[in-house]
Amino acid sequence: MSALLIGLTGGIGSGKTTVANLFADRGIELIDADIIAREVVAPGSDGLKAIVDHFGKEMLSSGALDRAALRARVFNNPQELRWLNNLIHPMVRTTMTERGKAAASPYALLVIPLLVENGLQSLVERVLVVDLPEEEQLRRTMSRDSNDRALVEKIMANQASREQRLAAADDLIDNGGNLADLNTQVERLHQHYLTLAGSHE
Repeated sequence: MSALLIGLTGGIGSGKTTVANLFADRGIELIDADIIAREVVAPGSDGLKAIVDHFGKEMLSSGALDRAALRARVFNNPQELRWLNNLIHPMVRTTMTERGKAAASPYALLVIPLLVENGLQSLVERVLVVDLPEEEQLRRTMSRDSNDRALVEKIMANQASREQRLAAADDLIDNGGNLADLNTQVERLHQHYLTLAGSHE
């Protein structure tokens, strides 16, 4: 029964997955918002039924959600995007919190890429930000996803700024170094969270 929930966030290309996996290597349960967001609209789910009821059967492809069709439908329609977010976000939040509370590890890590953007700090006891200078974020994302600079800059412009994330952070991991350096920072925080979890019960 894990009650101490740590929210892990960071901008695109900051290394959230690498950091999360280093915590997982230490036996900490990860609850990933992106994975849950896919689960709540999986075939047979209430989420998918609500989307089809609202947008029509053209949102389906072989019984599953046609993400491209849905994206096209809400992309330039703020009202429909708001409807979709109002459906999905509460389902994701509820599932994340339930799984976090049920986690077997001393604390659980909620991996929420848009934690700051969506104001989800209240879901967790502490916010851990993986930080990287924006120029390095750009470089890593371009090389990882083979995207051009303009597209990555557009994605970053739609995310919280580095300053906004740092202002929300209780804890910080600087991912500007090598993996050994990253591992040292994770171990230090892991010990800190174990101590907090012990006094949290």
